[in-house]
Amino acid sequence: MSDESGTPDTSADARSASSAPSASTGRAAGSPAAGTGPVSGPRPEPLGFFGTTWVDHDPGPRGYAVRRVAAAVGSLAAAAVSCLVLRLAYQGIAIAGLGGFVTLLVVVMFAVCSALAFRHTWDGFAKRPDPDRQASLRGLLAIGFVGSLLAYFFRTFTEAPGESLHRKEFEEARRRHTQRTSRRTGNPSKKRRTG
Repeated sequence: MSDESGTPDTSADARSASSAPSASTGRAAGSPAAGTGPVSGPRPEPLGFFGTTWVDHDPGPRGYAVRRVAAAVGSLAAAAVSCLVLRLAYQGIAIAGLGGFVTLLVVVMFAVCSALAFRHTWDGFAKRPDPDRQASLRGLLAIGFVGSLLAYFFRTFTEAPGESLHRKEFEEARRRHTQRTSRRTGNPSKKRRTG
């Protein structure tokens, strides 16, 4: 169940998140401790392709480092294939003989949209994008998809794309949860009964 929305999350990453070690307790998030109920508190939000391996940088053949390398290779390969497709489209425009101005306009449009998509995607790794702005830029981002792929590729050199944002939100949720539970578990003997 998502801590933010309160709705059950049935995705495969969420199911793997429930069996992954909890960052705050070191136990599996759904497994009870000896003689107690299920572990409470916020759970990390899974990142696409990375799941919750970003929390503790899980080692192993399906761990965090391997996934980062695979994400880098995959996004670079997708960008290369996309550039090949754009090259074929450019050749089609040249064969059609639409003129130098139209060809230049198409090239400039793809270059500008790719640059804007790169910037928008890069900024989205550090802060949540505004949904209304995201919806209004959907067409531009679709045209500049090569820029988004390259932003994803370059971000994998430092972290899983979006990891810093998710880590900041997760740490903040854990801090708020700790404050709430510490207020609730005060010393009951100090409370005075009235009546």
